[in-house]
Amino acid sequence: MKKKMEIGKKIAIGLSIILTVCWLIPYIYVICCSFKPGAEVIAVPPKFFPRQLSIENFIGLFERTDVVGFLVNSLITAICSTIIALILGSLAAYAIQRSGAKLSIFLVVLVLCLKMIPTSSIVVPIYELICKLGLYDTKIALIIVYAAINMPFVMWTMLSFYEGIPTTLDEAACLDGATNIQTFQKIILPICKPGLATAFIFTLFLAWNDFLVALLLTSTNAKTFTVGLAGFLSAYNLDLGPMCAGAFLFSFPVMAISLAAQKYIVQGMTAGAVKG
Repeated sequence: MKKKMEIGKKIAIGLSIILTVCWLIPYIYVICCSFKPGAEVIAVPPKFFPRQLSIENFIGLFERTDVVGFLVNSLITAICSTIIALILGSLAAYAIQRSGAKLSIFLVVLVLCLKMIPTSSIVVPIYELICKLGLYDTKIALIIVYAAINMPFVMWTMLSFYEGIPTTLDEAACLDGATNIQTFQKIILPICKPGLATAFIFTLFLAWNDFLVALLLTSTNAKTFTVGLAGFLSAYNLDLGPMCAGAFLFSFPVMAISLAAQKYIVQGMTAGAVKG
């Protein structure tokens, strides 16, 4: 049995390494293209590694687009919407899980249904609503929409953590004179830190990487980096060099955060599966 388990582990490790390499090759190629001269990026046949390092693509990127402004817009909308979704989503999930009413089952199913709705199917009504409110091409519109779209994900993530916390803790806090808000803030939240970290990171990435919503709700003032980067792609032109440089510049913070927070992500994903 031990030999079979060891063989199984080695096979799993080998498959993981192969899948990781297959996933990293396209990203490494984008990084290599970022530091190639413009002519070498579109050369046929293409070369994986650059013959000579060049920052020509980064210079073209900063000259032709407002990179700093787009990054600031993406950062502000992503962080603000994530904080709002995390606060409201965690509170709503706690209320649903602790209500104990038959209606809570319906609300859980409703949350799951909201999580399954594709953004592309509701983006047109969202566009009309934002225009009627006079919020088109504003960061406030993106923050509201991102928070509303990502809130079901936060709720679904936190529900599993609340289920693992015994209700006796709430009852003990109530006997000590704590209100529901105090119980949630001082007892439940500290226990659910891994879940909050997981929900925060994934929700931040969802808002940071969004393209469709930002494309429809912005034009100039609140344009995010993903929409600005798409400006290099047109019907008559495909400037791959600056696009690769922009893709690397935009994805590098996400990769760094993912590697730095890997421990918390894994801890959060596994802790919710353990009942208290």
